[in-house]
Amino acid sequence: MIFLMGFGRRAILTKSSHFLEYMKLHRISLIQDNANLIQDTNGADWNFLQGQIIATEHLLSVATDIMESTNERYNNDNI
Repeated sequence: MIFLMGFGRRAILTKSSHFLEYMKLHRISLIQDNANLIQDTNGADWNFLQGQIIATEHLLSVATDIMESTNERYNNDNI
């Protein structure tokens, strides 16, 4: 998969970065689902989605830190 980085630059996504991009889309989907619910903070559905959003954000943070520390975010050899 090719990812456009802006200014006409492209990068080839590694398997890990491809999964990270999927997680970002999943987070957006959860936030949209949560916005469609009546914001009853005592409702089971609202609390369930809030928990999923928090867990996804945590996993994204950890995965991003790992990928940045190993310089694995993008395979720039093919740019």
